[in-house]
Amino acid sequence: MATIKRKSTVPFYAAAGVWVIYALLFPLYRFSHFLLVAAASAVVFFVMSLVCAPVEEEVPDKPVEEKPTGNAELDKMIADGKAAIAEMKRLSGSIRDEQISASIDRMEDVCSKIFERVKADPSRLPQIRKFMDYYLPTTLKILNAYDRMGAQGVSGENINHTMQRVEGMMGTIVSAFEKQLDALFGEEALDITTDMTVLENLMKREGLVDDEIHTEAGTATATDSDTDIKLEL
Repeated sequence: MATIKRKSTVPFYAAAGVWVIYALLFPLYRFSHFLLVAAASAVVFFVMSLVCAPVEEEVPDKPVEEKPTGNAELDKMIADGKAAIAEMKRLSGSIRDEQISASIDRMEDVCSKIFERVKADPSRLPQIRKFMDYYLPTTLKILNAYDRMGAQGVSGENINHTMQRVEGMMGTIVSAFEKQLDALFGEEALDITTDMTVLENLMKREGLVDDEIHTEAGTATATDSDTDIKLEL
């Protein structure tokens, strides 16, 4: 939300009121009359402008429009992702159950990270195709049904059973969303692990770090040697 200041409208109404009052009380058919009332309304406008402070008003921030990327599939993912995030926000505020709302908030956070990850690396689009085409829309459909049933304010076998199933499944859904995000980092994690292993071995070879295996072997050899000497003596 942004806060803007705008001039008060009171001075304008006050100036207009001068014309109305003058016309009701005095004749207004000569040019001098018009000059007089115009001067009076100007004075009233000036005085009221000094008295009336600017009005502060909060306006919603304008959404930042995304420029097309040139990749039709990526643009669709970005648009569908924004719509899904907006729907999660609505559902989180509409559903009364605090645990369900907290789960939706977690899903929203994970989904935002998924979309940002794929936006930064569009080559990962195939990895989330099933997620976008089935898992995400189906989850939103289920949550919308839960929201509608909860809003009825009545209990019944069908409503209660369905809502309980949704409540019991939310943990599984959140966990699945988290695994989808984790999977997007699989190749990067493997590359980093490989780099770390190569770096570690190189530093050991150059003698920049202690090699625990060789150090232990050297210690054991020295100990055996000392033992042999003692036995000979």
